[in-house]
Amino acid sequence: MLDEEQQELFFPGAAFDDSDTQKRVREIRFQIDELMAGQVIQSGEPMIVSDTSEDSDLHSERDKKLGYKTKNLLLAPLRSRDRIIGVLTAINKKQGTFEQTDVELLSLIAATVALSIENARFSEELKKAYRELTSLNRAKDKVFHHLSHELRTPISVLDSSLKLVAKNLATLPDENWKRTMERAERNLERITGIQYQVDDIIQDKQYKTYDLLSSILDQCADMLEALIAEQVGEGPVIGHVRNRIEEIFSPKEMVSKKIVLDAFVKKRLEDLNPQFMHRQVDIKSDFAPTPPIFIPPDALQKVVDGLIKNAIENTPDEGKVEVIVRTKDTGAQLVVRDYGVGITEENQKQIFEGFFSTQDTMDYSTKKPFDFNAGGKGADLLRMKKFSVRYNFDIEMASARCQFIPHEDDICPGRIGECEFCTGAGDCYRSGGTTFTLYFPPAP
Repeated sequence: MLDEEQQELFFPGAAFDDSDTQKRVREIRFQIDELMAGQVIQSGEPMIVSDTSEDSDLHSERDKKLGYKTKNLLLAPLRSRDRIIGVLTAINKKQGTFEQTDVELLSLIAATVALSIENARFSEELKKAYRELTSLNRAKDKVFHHLSHELRTPISVLDSSLKLVAKNLATLPDENWKRTMERAERNLERITGIQYQVDDIIQDKQYKTYDLLSSILDQCADMLEALIAEQVGEGPVIGHVRNRIEEIFSPKEMVSKKIVLDAFVKKRLEDLNPQFMHRQVDIKSDFAPTPPIFIPPDALQKVVDGLIKNAIENTPDEGKVEVIVRTKDTGAQLVVRDYGVGITEENQKQIFEGFFSTQDTMDYSTKKPFDFNAGGKGADLLRMKKFSVRYNFDIEMASARCQFIPHEDDICPGRIGECEFCTGAGDCYRSGGTTFTLYFPPAP
């Protein structure tokens, strides 16, 4: 076999009458120009060496390393689809010399051997890739679990602290603190959104913090109540503390229910409408009656809201988004289609991977939800993918990047009327966009 990187020849397999020779041969390597096999690899043609004594210097050195005497040779290239990967060699024919019929036979065997070797290589590469992917997935899971644990407590503390600060500043003129507080609350809300997404992704995990705090509260309730009473007086403080711990840390169980998809999506559009009224995006809806589906309402709301939000944020003003619900087979289908900027082919490969955003962080960090190009934290689609596995529905995506801004760093002006490439809305609609299609099987 040829070691292409080292330009050396080695023997992964050999068969000799003498087992010691067979073992020794597998441990030896040659430079490619030290063997006749090197010439066969370079020419790609079979070779017969009828008498090795005619080039005794080359063959004697070879025989010295291998530990046996070579009299004659037949060599056939091991040809892969695009290159020569080695040589199949027969040595010391027991009767007579090698002939053309031997060449044809060994070449036939070489073709089968080369195919088997390549299949073995591909199999090993697949196994290696699978091991690496499994390792990466384990690492990603650890990151999610750690992130969830690390975010939960500081977010809760920050939220309570900001509310307390706002209460203390309420007597001051709004212009002295209101905008600063709103900015802090808006960015805390972004971090909280990450926490919620991570929680949904690892929903089946119990929270150690919840167990620990509940246990401490159970054991120390009277003492804590007495200490708090010293500072603020008597009252149902422990009950409030317990409720707050439940609210922040307790694992949330989602229970599946029968849901009529067309009515559900229609209601979600109505509820979300105030949040994107500042956008000039035409929402075209088409709701047909569908059979009931079976899914937790909270999970379905997060999926529907996420898809609608994603579509609006990727659509410039004066553009349109279509939301369609219809019956398919025995179940229900939801289609959310935007005529926006679309996703590059390279980014489409990673869109469901988690914490992957198609926009630069600086492009959306100062924007409000539903603003054009507001983007997100990158976990929304991973959460949807997790939900699809957990609650047995299919999710597919098809996208075409806007032909006028084909690269990831190309910028859309955010309004069709300001686009130098579009003479009207139709030009924008035909240039790109993204469609998410979900299929929900019927309720049992």
